[in-house]
Amino acid sequence: MTFRDICQQLRCRYDEGEAHAVARYLLEVGYGLSMSDILCGETERLPQAELHEKVQRLADGEPVQYVVGIAEFCGRRFHVAPGVLIPRPETAELCQWITEDQHPLYAPPQESGYDKSHNSPIRTKGKRILDIGTGSGCIAVTLALDIPNAEVEAWDISPEALTIAQHNAKILNANITFKENDIIKCALNPVIVEGHRADVIVSNPPYIVPSESKAMTETVLNHEPDIALFTPEDDPLKFYRAISIYARMALVPRGKLYFEINPLFANQLEALLSEQGFCDITLKNDQFGKQRFVRATLK
Repeated sequence: MTFRDICQQLRCRYDEGEAHAVARYLLEVGYGLSMSDILCGETERLPQAELHEKVQRLADGEPVQYVVGIAEFCGRRFHVAPGVLIPRPETAELCQWITEDQHPLYAPPQESGYDKSHNSPIRTKGKRILDIGTGSGCIAVTLALDIPNAEVEAWDISPEALTIAQHNAKILNANITFKENDIIKCALNPVIVEGHRADVIVSNPPYIVPSESKAMTETVLNHEPDIALFTPEDDPLKFYRAISIYARMALVPRGKLYFEINPLFANQLEALLSEQGFCDITLKNDQFGKQRFVRATLK
């Protein structure tokens, strides 16, 4: 099966440019072939039965990241499966924003800058970060690795998602505490926060209302988990409300709350955060010019 054969088979699902990109992802990420390898016919030396099966899955509409089992995010490769959302470039922008805000985290040197008893540099404890609805763990792992000395905890309601996130943290050598928690219940139970305070809380919660599904591709609708995509039609801010209530209890004074958001409800979310006692609320556009992120500070 040649590269051209793969692209041709994918044309039933994608236009020419998309088919070319999907085929390259399959071969480069899935099989480690460079474009030079592909042009030299290395695809014909791959296990053909396996390759045909994967191409058929792609032609049937399964996302290439699930077929390969890998999604690229912030310069790293994460294991993904249908139990978690595929990390998006927009979410990488959110991680970059948080990292820029929270770094550097080291304390200024004290006198010589060394702890004489241990002969090592003195530094403060890192910022405590909580990722709510971690999914594949892409946000938690990225912040744990990119923010020096960060102490990261990650929650999800799905045991399957937590298994995938834990695997990603292990293979990428990120030190993260994972917990199975339901944020809706946690928002109603202040006992949960006793002994736990965070400097930063971040979440990319479900924010699509069902009526928007008409504009979504079958590739997303038929394969990515509804529980991570959709919020009730009559309560689009359901998860933001619960997280902001919890954050009001769990954040330290002047702690930061970061969200990826649905641009359709940006103004309503801004009002909700203000009502919940947050200040310095900043909306930020993504690379496509849409209001996609918000940062708020606890008074």
